[in-house]
Amino acid sequence: MKKKTFQIITHNLLLLILAIIWLIPILWLVVTSFSSYPGINTSTFFPKEWSIINYKKLLFSADSVAQFPNWFNNTFIIAVFTCIISTCFVLMVAYATSCMRFKMRKPLMNLAVIINLFPGILSMIAVYFILKTLGLTNNHLGLILVYSASSGLGYLIAKGFFDTVPASLREAAYLDGATEFDIFLKIVMPMSRPIIVYTIISSFMVPWMDFVYAKIILNSGISSQWTVSIGLFNMLEKSLINNYFTQFCAGGVLVSIPISILFFIMQKFYVEGITGGAVKG
Repeated sequence: MKKKTFQIITHNLLLLILAIIWLIPILWLVVTSFSSYPGINTSTFFPKEWSIINYKKLLFSADSVAQFPNWFNNTFIIAVFTCIISTCFVLMVAYATSCMRFKMRKPLMNLAVIINLFPGILSMIAVYFILKTLGLTNNHLGLILVYSASSGLGYLIAKGFFDTVPASLREAAYLDGATEFDIFLKIVMPMSRPIIVYTIISSFMVPWMDFVYAKIILNSGISSQWTVSIGLFNMLEKSLINNYFTQFCAGGVLVSIPISILFFIMQKFYVEGITGGAVKG
């Protein structure tokens, strides 16, 4: 009994230490965003003088360097369109691989999984030159296409969830004359709310958090076209950091708010989607 109690205490203590290590940088970012000093303050953890001036500057006093409202709008528009397209792709591919039977189904599934094992950044140069040839660089449409094009490869978790939907329901619908689209839309989708929510959140987070592709594709130097990640990164340049670092911290806090709200509202369905999709592969 004592040994078991000791193990529980040790386990919880280790988790507490890891949580503190993980939370300290986030806490420092938040408290620094309320500092009245514009640069980096390394002498104290908490600001000597507190102020909300950084949030006011970001939201209401845009200048040639900090154009946060534009960046936020750009990122939000890209994320919303990417979310809609990617969610449709993922759910359709997952349904086809789970509920339909066709030639080369398993080889195609295996190929998709293997391709998905490679990081997308490996194709970065090829993607850039293709977009440049099509005139889609320095264009938000190009970013949306890049984020959405390969989203169907991430079908595996959604497929695992669809595998749990009773086949008898689909068979009964076939007997009643329902088409494949009717079954997908009217039977499978209403029963798959958790995986839909999981897919929506995952699809939204990709463009919201991405920096690499956004930086490469939106490379004209026109700051009004940038996404939030590019704009905030630009504030860390050597010539700007002493005047914009606390605004950078404030921007980091503001960017985290929408995705945090979305996650907390849909947390129940998000967890159900992950666990449900892990039942079958």
